[in-house]
Amino acid sequence: MYPRAITHIGLSVTDLDKAIEFYQQALGLNIINGPSEFNHENPVSADFFGVEFKKTRVVFMGSGNGVAIEIFEYQEPKAERRDNNFEYWKTGIFHFCIIDPNVKQAAERIQRNGGKLRSKVWDFEGRQLAYCEDPFGNVIEIYSHSTEQMVSNTNV
Repeated sequence: MYPRAITHIGLSVTDLDKAIEFYQQALGLNIINGPSEFNHENPVSADFFGVEFKKTRVVFMGSGNGVAIEIFEYQEPKAERRDNNFEYWKTGIFHFCIIDPNVKQAAERIQRNGGKLRSKVWDFEGRQLAYCEDPFGNVIEIYSHSTEQMVSNTNV
């Protein structure tokens, strides 16, 4: 079997318009579809989200390599920010990673646009990484190089 490509990841936020602005300004992503609204009458949404689901807004934002972020703002039931969104010891996705050749500048853009830096900028023989958060508590890791370049023959 050959490796499968990753097409997108899904995030939830409390304010879709603010999230769109953040991901455009801080990470340079662009809207490729939406924002759109889905409700319980949509058979796919009703099937996936279950009986308590009533309404959501969603947008797809594209990156430089074709992998997208699908961002949801749940309206009914209303999206709520968790007190601790960084429970890394629990199963599930707890971060996603972007590539920016200047990790320090990317972390500064994230902070200027309402996010925060979770770690210092680390340097491993000319390859940098840092952990940040978007304004909604979603963790973003920044690599200066591809994953293959970052983790091959290193202790990152």
